[in-house]
Amino acid sequence: MHLSGSITALATPFTASGELDLDAWRRLIDLQLLGGTQAVVVAGSTGEAAALYDGEYDALLRSAVEYVAGRIPVLAGTGHSNTAKTIEQTRRARALGADAALVVTPPYVRPTQAGLVAHYLAIADDGALPVVLYNVPGRTGCDMLPETVARLAHHARIVALKEARSEEDRMDALLPLRNAGFTVLSGDDPTACRAMLAGADGVVSVASNVLPGTFRRLCDLARDGDRDGALQLDARMQGAYEFLGVEPNPIPVKALLAHAGIGHGLRLPLLPLSAAHASRTALVAADILDLEHAIRDTVAV
Repeated sequence: MHLSGSITALATPFTASGELDLDAWRRLIDLQLLGGTQAVVVAGSTGEAAALYDGEYDALLRSAVEYVAGRIPVLAGTGHSNTAKTIEQTRRARALGADAALVVTPPYVRPTQAGLVAHYLAIADDGALPVVLYNVPGRTGCDMLPETVARLAHHARIVALKEARSEEDRMDALLPLRNAGFTVLSGDDPTACRAMLAGADGVVSVASNVLPGTFRRLCDLARDGDRDGALQLDARMQGAYEFLGVEPNPIPVKALLAHAGIGHGLRLPLLPLSAAHASRTALVAADILDLEHAIRDTVAV
């Protein structure tokens, strides 16, 4: 498996009463397919995985696999704080039809770097699914260092890294680890363009939930070496990046999706976007819609 380009970490739509909204889920996936998204992640942190019951996880993943029908890869979030539970969840995802597992560094327990190596090797050796490493220390309290990634990058079942740290020197240290079977993906929307211009293979994006066509175009420009075109398009997305960061993910992106009629709200302890920022939702949504239309017209020409 070679993962690259624009990959969307899907938000999970709920009904007004707080249940899964599978109709809205399919509409969200439709938007991704129409926009040219090259893979999707089900039940990652943007998808509120920690708030899903087992049956809901199964329903979301099964629905995505059936609806996508092989057109693009479907990745499943399977990471837990315990290695055995992560292996069990990865096997579960395989049985539901996932193409790969996105495995976050174990949250809360703060393993050593040697512990991370042992954790990921155990999951990869089990062989249930190809493994995408996921480093997001701001959420997990655990930072997987480049030298640790280097010890894992040549494993036949470890196929990519999603790196959510934004520092330029971190990406510079990781890019030399790319090989024929291992890609490096940005996990930070505001710095994804810079990362791809430096050689990263793509991005696992939150913003592409609402900007799928624009992110696909950004990835194409950056990966084709069109520096000026990529930077110009990235500059046009700065307002969206800023809005999506005003409160913890996925609060702002779900406000934008709800404005577009895709889902209602979040699950506690996450609350809807605060009034101080909610008043901007319609304006940001209008800017996003204009940008998506402009991208479609440009590509069509």
